[in-house]
Parts: sequence; C-alpha cells; structure tokens
Amino acid sequence: MGSILEQAPGGNYSKPLGIRFLEHIKKSSLSFKTHQTIVLIVTFFAYASYHAARKTTSIVKSALDPESSDTSLKFFPWQRAYLQEPTESRNVSWVVSSGWAPFDSSDGTSLLGELDLAFLSIYAGGMYFSGHLGDRMDLRILLTVGMVGTGLFTSLYGVGYWANIHVFYYFLIVQMFAGLFQSTGWPSVVAVVGNWFGKSKRGLIMGIWNAHTSVGNITGSLIASALLKYGWGWSMVVPGLVIAFFGLVVFVLLPVSPESVAADGDEDELESPKKCGEGVTEPLLKSEKEKAVGFIEAWKIPGVAPFALCLFFAKLVAYTFLYWLPFYISHTAIDGKYLTSEAAGNLSTLFDVGGVVGGILAGHISDRLDARAITAASFMYCSIPALFLYRSYGHISLPVNAAFMLITGMFVNGPYALITTAVSADLGTHSSLKGNSRALATVTAIIDGTGSIGAAIGPLLTGYISAKSWSAVFTMLMAAALVAGLLLTRLVMAEVAVRIKAQGTSTPRAPAAALEV
Repeated sequence: MGSILEQAPGGNYSKPLGIRFLEHIKKSSLSFKTHQTIVLIVTFFAYASYHAARKTTSIVKSALDPESSDTSLKFFPWQRAYLQEPTESRNVSWVVSSGWAPFDSSDGTSLLGELDLAFLSIYAGGMYFSGHLGDRMDLRILLTVGMVGTGLFTSLYGVGYWANIHVFYYFLIVQMFAGLFQSTGWPSVVAVVGNWFGKSKRGLIMGIWNAHTSVGNITGSLIASALLKYGWGWSMVVPGLVIAFFGLVVFVLLPVSPESVAADGDEDELESPKKCGEGVTEPLLKSEKEKAVGFIEAWKIPGVAPFALCLFFAKLVAYTFLYWLPFYISHTAIDGKYLTSEAAGNLSTLFDVGGVVGGILAGHISDRLDARAITAASFMYCSIPALFLYRSYGHISLPVNAAFMLITGMFVNGPYALITTAVSADLGTHSSLKGNSRALATVTAIIDGTGSIGAAIGPLLTGYISAKSWSAVFTMLMAAALVAGLLLTRLVMAEVAVRIKAQGTSTPRAPAAALEV
C-alpha cells in the first residue's frame, strides 16, 4: 500500500481523501461491495439534505402568509394541545398573527406562489445544464459546489429575518440562485449510483435508496416546524448549514465510479442492461475514453420522451403537495378545528412516509414484473381516487386525514420515485448507446428537468387557484395524474405485448425489450 496521497491509477480523477484514508487504515484496497455501500450511504444523505433544504419554504409559508385560521377558531370553544388557542387567551407572536411583509398583503399567497415558480423554473432549466455538465466533469466536484451553494442561498433567505428585509425581489433572487444550485443534485447522484449498480435489482435498490427524498422532506419539515417558534429565519438557516456540511462529506468520501478509484468491478453488477444474448455485451463502464452523449441524441433514446412527459405531470402533483400541503392543512378545518402551523407541518410528513412505502413498492413490483411503464401508469391511475378521497373525507377526523394522506403519498410518490431513479438509470444505459456509460447524467437531467417544469407550474397555479377553491386545485391534480398515466399508454401496450409473446416462447424477463420501441 502506497502513500495516503497516492493517485488512482488510470482515469482523470484521484481517489477522494476519505477513501485514501480508509485504505491507509485498512492497509489494503477497499472491496467493490464496500465502495457500493459508501456510495449508497453518502448519496442518500446528500440528496436527503437537498430535499430538507427545499422543504423548509413550505413550512415557512405559514409564518409569512397573512392569512390566519384564528378567525375561524372563534366559533369553536373547545381546544386541544395541537390546536391554535383563541387570540384573546394567549400571547400571539408575529409569526402567527401578522405574517411578514411583503407577504402580509392581500396578494401574499400569490407572491409565495411566484417564489415557488422562480425557484422551480431555474431548477428545471438548470437541470438540463447540470446533466450535460455532469457527463463531462467530476461529479464529486459538481455535487460539492451545488450543495455548498444551496446551503449558502437557503441561509441567505433566512437572513432576511434578522436583517429585517421586506423587499420581495431579495427573496426572489435568493430563491432563483437556490434553484440553480439545487439543480446539480439529482442528475449527479443518479449517475453515481447508476455507475455502481447493474440493472438486475435496480428498481428495488433505487426504490429503497430513493427514500432519501421522503426522509429529507420529513427531516426538513420537522426541523423547520420545531424552529418556527424561535423565528422563521432559523427554519431556513439550520437546513442550509446541514446541506453545506454534507457537501463537504461528499467531497471527502464519494467515489463517483469504479474506475475513478480503480475498483475491481463485479461482472454481474457492471454488465450492460442487455443480457443473455439480447444484443449488447459490453460492460457498462469501459476503461477507454468515451464520448459524452449529446442532448438531442439523449432525447432520441427510446422511452426517454414518454417518461419525461409523464414525469412532467407526476411532479406537478407531487410538488404541489411538497410546497402547499402544510399550508392546506393549517387552513382546512379537521373535525371542526384548525391545526397550528407547527402541527400542520408535522402532520404533512405522513405524505412522505407514504412516499417511502410507494417508492419501495413500485421499485419491487417493477423488478418482479420487469415492467416499469405498467407499474408507473398503474400507480398514477390509483392516485386519482386517492386524491378524491383525501379532499372529500380528510376533514372528518385526524385519523381519517392521516390514513388518506398516507395512501395518497404512496400512489403519488411511487411512480415519481420509479421514473426518476430506476427508469432514468435504465434509459441512461440503454442498449442503443452500445455500452457508452456517459449518458446517465444527461438522460436523468432530461427526464427530471422536464418533470421539474411541471413541478414549477403546479405550485404556481395552486397559489392562484387556492384563493378561490381548494376543490379546483384537487381537480387539477387528478387531471394531471390521468394525463401522466395516459402518456405511458404506448409503452404499457408494448410491455404487455412483449409479455404475452414471452409467455408463448417461455423467454425469461422479456418485457425489458419494451423499452426498445
């Protein structure tokens, strides 16, 4: 074993300092499985911190927005610990009673919607650029810069509290830069995980791994809700510091690919998705220099366009819940009572708990059936009655609300998680690429970037529509879920046709060929 500062043989990268330190302590190279474990753990916490930082704005909304459910409580004499107390019987802080200028005006809700639009529009556009960049540079550096930058601008949003800033354009500009740095995350982490794991159990592995999205949302909600009482600025600054810290962990510890750390790959793990005589036998990662796949060429990969358009509508639904669910809960009477902003934020985490279950379930089912499109479309169709039931009956009681929220989260986030992880990785290693591994980040960026455009539109429309009717908002969400499912119809029919043909010829795992259409 050489020096701890030894350069990795081959490739353009040196081993991360943390990997070299572990090998120095161990007195030998780390095994391939150890590297895989490190990749899963580091990327899990990295992207969880991205979502924790992103989720905080939905919690802070209830402190900034001028609307308050106190007036409705005057009609209900009973109270419980999780309910807001009448204003005449308690000391009301500015957080609950007065909002924060300029969001304490009559168009405050619309202004918050515009902040969401600014963030998500830049995020969506930046996604395409980040994916293109990610296939051409060290993903570890890209992730580190993105995470530290995200932490900086998330914290600057919170600094507005102590600096007593009431200029709308300050918050707008900060959110735009935050969206730009946030866009580096997803293409990078999916590309890294795709570099280390083959296709055989990718759906299940990525379904479990994708729990980072919900874990991040839950963590962000709990931290932001708990800190609101000390001033909404803390709800932004603390998650900002957390993601900056994990950015440094990524820089020190993350191996972006087997060749970057000279790891001896497991042949079964790194084999191309097309196996068993299906046409392409080149390994997923090749030692020779590969040319990165172009943006237009990546769009032409079979399956990329329909899944990208499906995700447009799937993320419209998911991100409307991400950004507006705590606000909706705090402004909707449940069993005749209104929850505090903190309690509403805590209750909203159940949507993400359901999302964890949905992501794992969708990944497992799609692996067993080898049918990504059938699984994603089925979940989207099931989310329609789930959305209807949550809106229609969620007000009856807290247990009923929680149950329907869990179910809705499972069906909404299931296909979202599947498409952004396993499907993106499958298509990024498609047989038409002839073993070229340098398309993962670009394909992931195309699919999730297109989805993020829908993610920007949903919260924006909700900001305007909710002022008139929340029922109209849910109608919009159900329509979007229907369109998302219909966009996969051609791929679903192809998977069904291949499966029927496979049953006649007894060919195992044949539905994978559906992505060849």
